[in-house]
Amino acid sequence: MSGGPGKATFVNATFASIARRYDLMNRIMSAGQDQLWRRRALALLGSPPGSLILDVGTGTGDFLPLLVGAGYRAIGVDFCFAMLQAGQGKLSASDSMVAVTAGDARHLPFADGQFDGVINAFLLRNVEDLPGVLAELRRVVRRGGRLVCLEITWPTLPVFRQAFSLYFGRVVPLVGGLVTGEPDAYAYLPRSVAAFVSAPRLAELLLESGWRDVTYRQLALGTIAIHSATK
Repeated sequence: MSGGPGKATFVNATFASIARRYDLMNRIMSAGQDQLWRRRALALLGSPPGSLILDVGTGTGDFLPLLVGAGYRAIGVDFCFAMLQAGQGKLSASDSMVAVTAGDARHLPFADGQFDGVINAFLLRNVEDLPGVLAELRRVVRRGGRLVCLEITWPTLPVFRQAFSLYFGRVVPLVGGLVTGEPDAYAYLPRSVAAFVSAPRLAELLLESGWRDVTYRQLALGTIAIHSATK
């Protein structure tokens, strides 16, 4: 998660305030489907076991056990230290297949072409310079490496769009406030989704950033999009 100086500060503080209950709220909001979505995204990487995969905006590290379970070596990076701390217990400290580090999605602390693939979940709507971040993700992946992005999107089906707006705009902030004590953080969530680009537009931006073979699929009645692309 990252953005320009103003947005970066706000996003960092917002996620730090909910870090301890972040996983719980994800399970509640998605009715437990968020882990299924992650597995669907992971299946699109298509890298052989032993490949080195970067999870950008790793947060509390939900992707990392799944990556290790699939036989990958993984590095998780996030600029919110409180989120990294909240996820410390998910992997054994002796697990040599995974590491986490602090870092900004705009300026990743890795060499060109260092990774066989890169993955992220619920990251892109939190960045301000989206084209710049997509280009930076491309920089750190080797030629032929894959990118997979999992993101919340605003549905287009008219009736469901209204129901989703009510759920996300009214129910989620209320429940989020009760569970975390931070209703403002969960009021930010629907605003960030409403302001984010559509799934077709994100595909266009990936192409404009130099990615190729861009495809996407939408799940959960259009509220979830998984994009994949190749360098």
